[in-house]
Amino acid sequence: MPDTGRDDEFTTADAESVRREVERDERTGRSAAAARIQHQASWVDQQIRIAMERGDFDDLAGYGKPIEDLGVEHDPDWWIKKLVERENIAILPPALALRKEDAELDERLDRINVESEVRREVEDFNARVRKAIYTPPTGPSGPPVITRQRDVDDEVAAWRERRTARIEAQRAARAAAEAAEPAKRRWWQRRS
Repeated sequence: MPDTGRDDEFTTADAESVRREVERDERTGRSAAAARIQHQASWVDQQIRIAMERGDFDDLAGYGKPIEDLGVEHDPDWWIKKLVERENIAILPPALALRKEDAELDERLDRINVESEVRREVEDFNARVRKAIYTPPTGPSGPPVITRQRDVDDEVAAWRERRTARIEAQRAARAAAEAAEPAKRRWWQRRS
């Protein structure tokens, strides 16, 4: 045969190895390959047993805990469900997410110290509301968007009032704490 540059030609050594694998062990009636696999499996079991005796598996995560979802039908989205559960991710339709964001908007605005940032935050919120209104609902029974846009100037005025009330409350609490604290005498001052 001409040399094709390929090493996949069947040689007599290959034929001998195939013959040995097909041969049956007279004692067990199994092929030599099956005997080799059985020997390898017992070797692996022996290595695992030795590692267990050394305690190599004692401090593994989940040791002693039941394996979840055994016998349950295969779910192709199992990993995303576990991620949502582990990371506490809230997956809400846009309309419900906007309702939740609307309820928490005042608290988020109160954490901001600059009026321009408050204006930007309210304008971003209004843009998300407009987008949700003009986007068709998700799924056949997606909830409607009932969240209303907020007037930027009204929100800034309310933010200022809440901020002023908060500052006044802090000043009053500080003054009350100072009044309740007895006057400390310095060690060099004499009692009269």
